[in-house]
Amino acid sequence: MSRPPDDESSFLRGYDPTAYPPFALTVDLAVFTVRDDQLCILLVRRGEHPHRGQWALPGGHVRHGRESAEDAAHRELLEETGVDAHRARPHLEQLATYSDPARDPRMAAGLHVVSVAFVALAPNLPEAVAGTDASQAKWTPVAEVPRLAFDHRRIVDDALERIRAKLEYTTLAMHFVEEPFTLAALRHVYEAVWGVPLDAANFRRKILATPDLVQPAEGAPVSPGRRGGRPAERYRRGTASLIVPAFYRPPPPGR
Repeated sequence: MSRPPDDESSFLRGYDPTAYPPFALTVDLAVFTVRDDQLCILLVRRGEHPHRGQWALPGGHVRHGRESAEDAAHRELLEETGVDAHRARPHLEQLATYSDPARDPRMAAGLHVVSVAFVALAPNLPEAVAGTDASQAKWTPVAEVPRLAFDHRRIVDDALERIRAKLEYTTLAMHFVEEPFTLAALRHVYEAVWGVPLDAANFRRKILATPDLVQPAEGAPVSPGRRGGRPAERYRRGTASLIVPAFYRPPPPGR
């Protein structure tokens, strides 16, 4: 019987990294913005195999030994949208890890591909530009998402449920609007994400009654009302990060 290594350095010198099957780590991005009062997600048409020609989420491989999954997500966000997460500070959070052995056809060649998915939110994102491994990119209303490659439909569904739920009890909606904003613009975000109309008066009361949720934008230009009436007041984010009590989403129409 061989003796165990005396210390960690001895263990590492004798460690064989080829003793385990190879796997690849990737990141996928569910990037959302509101365009024309519709919640849209960024999709790319794959220009390479596997699933060449199919629509998918933007993403790519984590550079082995050079970056973390978070760093790769920031890099991919910049490459696919032009948004520098370190400067523009959009909302970017890790969603989940997807590791089903059947999720990627490269598994048949012996490569297990694991993806860490992220959700990104930002207002007024620019027109989509295809990255190096995509032939086309577009903003797609979430109600019109086509069949997607890999398990990306599941990632989209999980991402949608995440942001819809978090709008109930956090200030996540404010990452979809630029400051200063009107309450009407904020309400349109809720309506776009939840997919239901909201009563304007009730919405206004709820937002203004929540302590430190919004604050008047001092010195901000006041825009006229849509119908030429009383000018719309402008607001900025307050110090609150949670909505207490929660602002529960109404049931979808027809229920």
